[in-house]
This record gives sequence, structure tokens and C-alpha cells, in this order.
Amino acid sequence: MSTIPRSLFGFDNSFVRELEGLYEPWQPAGSSRPTFLALNRPLAAELGLDVATLERPEGLDVLAGNRVPEGATPVAQAYAGHQFGSFVPRLGDGRALLLGELAAPDGRRVDVHFKGSGRTPFARGGDGKAAVGPMLREYVISEAMHALGVPTTRSLAVVGTGDHVLRETKLPGAILTRVAASHLRVGTFQYAAQAGDTGLVRRLTEYAIDRHYPEVADEEHPYLAFFTAVVDAQAALIARWMLVGFVHGVMNTDNMTISGETIDYGPCAFMEAFAPGTVFSSIDHAGRYAYGNQPYLAQWDLARLAEPLVPLVDEDSDVAVAALTTVLSTFPARYSGYWLEGMRAKLGLPTAVGGPPAEDDAEAVAPDVALANDLMALFQADGVDFTLGFRRLAGALTGEDRWLRDQFTDCEAFDGWAARWRALLGDHDPQQVAAAMNRVNPLYIPRNERVEQALTAATEGDMAPFERLVEVVRAPFDEQADAELYATPAAPAGEPYRTFCGT
Repeated sequence: MSTIPRSLFGFDNSFVRELEGLYEPWQPAGSSRPTFLALNRPLAAELGLDVATLERPEGLDVLAGNRVPEGATPVAQAYAGHQFGSFVPRLGDGRALLLGELAAPDGRRVDVHFKGSGRTPFARGGDGKAAVGPMLREYVISEAMHALGVPTTRSLAVVGTGDHVLRETKLPGAILTRVAASHLRVGTFQYAAQAGDTGLVRRLTEYAIDRHYPEVADEEHPYLAFFTAVVDAQAALIARWMLVGFVHGVMNTDNMTISGETIDYGPCAFMEAFAPGTVFSSIDHAGRYAYGNQPYLAQWDLARLAEPLVPLVDEDSDVAVAALTTVLSTFPARYSGYWLEGMRAKLGLPTAVGGPPAEDDAEAVAPDVALANDLMALFQADGVDFTLGFRRLAGALTGEDRWLRDQFTDCEAFDGWAARWRALLGDHDPQQVAAAMNRVNPLYIPRNERVEQALTAATEGDMAPFERLVEVVRAPFDEQADAELYATPAAPAGEPYRTFCGT
């Protein structure tokens, strides 16, 4: 297989150098007739890549898996995972490859990673391929998440392979190239631990500290401090998911990053009508990964990360377990703090309002917490569109609240809530508050109906709807000309919306 000059990527391979035992060297299968479906030029420029070279045939060949860049050492990464609560000791990149790591101009180190590049030793009977639809879904959803300020992997390109994959029917194939702070997962630690190699767990942990949390290296108890940092990063991430109505769909431990980025956009979607029980995954029959369960499942996954760290934290396992459990028990408060901080911004409230609840009332909650919870109850009672409900809330300060009031069966209940809200806002200028709210409450998300229409058209060869959708969701807070359709909820359907992982 020929190579492309180092100047295009300039790969490093620290994961390969330092973590033998957590990967298998492998090569991409390649593509018969590659074509660009999507190229993320802004991201390429941000990473310091030569966009013009990427767009040329030699760049396309790299992103199609036909040429390995000089300096790349492709590997399939190994990891284990709890999938829907059941432990699988050997998962790994069954259809993916880590090409290497880039040093971006801003100093970040990022992985460059293929998805859909062919079978690997971890394929477990799968074909190792990917279809156009799921790869473009990851592209558009990850771009929307980035624009919304949610930590996420990013999609650099989607290349049509010219080959077909067999799912329920024959579909055109594609390879996604994504970048991430790293692909270290909770499942990576589980894989190292179940091999019984404490030395490998230690090397992995020290690598993760050096790469993601170097500030904890000099702590008195660095491994415990590392766990604390991951707990905090995940608390912040899940709060951001909840604040934009995002449902991941498969919060297995192999889909939880150590860096605190969202990863693996399979059966994911944005909730429209507010309902905590919303599930989009076609295989989540019990609702384990429903919208409202995401904070609880994150803490459960983090407990699985704590287990491999026990021998590192203290020689006395009882002492180690107690210390890790103490840190893990802070997750609810950390999550609630991040969620409330975001909810205050969505409601236009100052940093702290109304003071704490009365000391003699153990059941009382702070006024801003009660306000947020009561609004969510009103939304749930009438299935108000989560995104538009918050976006139109600013209109209640500027005399444009008719749309929102009309969403509620009990308008008087909403009016009572709004009176409490205005009281907490105090004498802040309504126009300024409304403008601040519109900077954090998006008008546009990748609505399910629009996503499906774009993916269907792309599968049939028409990329225009997909390109327009990406253009809109990259500016989610700014009202855009001729984009009303992208801010319109779907009509009520007889069947719940379902998505699939694509394998």
C-alpha cells in the first residue's frame, strides 16, 4: 500500500508506543470507487491540515483507506464493556481503526480515527463496514453538538466507498473519519483489568493522566485525583446533554470517554416533545438509556471505572474502595450543580437568586431550583417542544408569549409560573435578559424528521438536503433566512421515532 507525505498529517503514535496490549495492528480494507460525501473544511483548517491537499485524489485516497499516510500506524483498539448492563470482556474496534495522533496548532493532541474501514480482529462476525446514512448521521449530530457547546468528537470527512453493505437491504457504503481528544473509554480500563495485568492498568492510567489531566500528576493521591477529574468531566457533559434535550441511546461503558467528550453517535437523537422517558434506540426495549435516566447511568458507568483503579489507589482494597466510593458519591451534586448553572442561563436568571431555602424547612428547595423543576413539569404535562419552549420563553419578556401560552392546557398555571419567574428576574432589563437567553437557547437542532429526510436523500445520491441541514445546525442560536422548516417540530406520529446503530 503506497504512502502519502508526512506533511499532510504529521502523525504521532503515543498510544501505540506506550500501551502495547491494548490494540492490534491492522490495515483498512480500502474503497473501490471513493467519492467525497462530506469534508469538514473548517475543522481541517482548525487542525492545521492542508485542505487543498485533502481535496485532491491523494487526500481522498487516505480518507477512503486506500493509502496510509507516512507516519501512521493503524491499529484496532481493544476494550471491554458493559452493554445494557451485561459485561462483554472483549469488544474493541470491530470496524474502526486509529490512524494516529495529530498535534493541532492550538497545542491539542487529537486522534484521527476511521469508522467503517473493514473487519478487524474484534469484528465478532460483523462485516466491518458502514452505510452512508449512519455515517452522515454522526457527522451532522456531532457538528450540531459542537455548535451547541457540548464536548464531542468531531467528524472530519465522510467518504462513499463505491461498495455496498448488507443490512435489512443493500445500502451504499461509507467511511467516517473522526477526531477526538482520545478514544480512551471506561471499557479500555475494564479490558486492561480483566486481563489481570495491574501494570497495564497503571500504564493506561498514567497515560490518561498525561494526556487529559496532567494537573493531577503531582497530587498526593494522583490516581484518586484522576478518578475525581473524570467524574467531574462526565457530570458536566451529561448536564449539557440534558440541557439541549440530547438522548445518546447507548450509554454502555465502551461509549463513555475518559476525556468527557460525547462519542459513538449511533441510535441518538434530540428529544422534541418533553418526556423524561423518551427512548430512541430500537433495541432499548426497557428504556434503560432513556433521556431521564442518563445521569443515573453515567454514575453507574463511572462505578465500573472505579473498579480497575482499586489496586492503584491503595494497597488496602477496603481503603481504596471507600475512597473511590466517596468520590463517586459526589456525582449527583456535581451533575446538579452543572445542570442548575445551565438552567439558570436558559431562564435568564443571575448566578444566584432568592437565597437558600429556609433552614427550618428540610423539604424546601432553592427558588431557582423549584422554578426550573416546575417549568419542566409544565412542559411534560403538555408535551411542549423542549427546544422551542425555551427559545420562545424569551418572548414572554418582550410581549411575544402567545405561542408559548398556547402550548399549555392550563394557561393559568403557566401564568403563575411566569409571575414567579419575573419576580426572580427582578429589575434586570427584559430586552437584555431575552437577548442573553437567545444566546444559550437554540432555535435549530437536528430535528428527527429533517435528519431522516436528509439521510434518505443522501443514500439516494442527493446531498443537497444534508448540506443544508449541516449549514443550519452550525449556527443554532442565530435566526436564519429561509430556515423556518428546521425550527418546526414534526407532526404527531402514530409510532415513536426509532434509530439504529448501523451495524
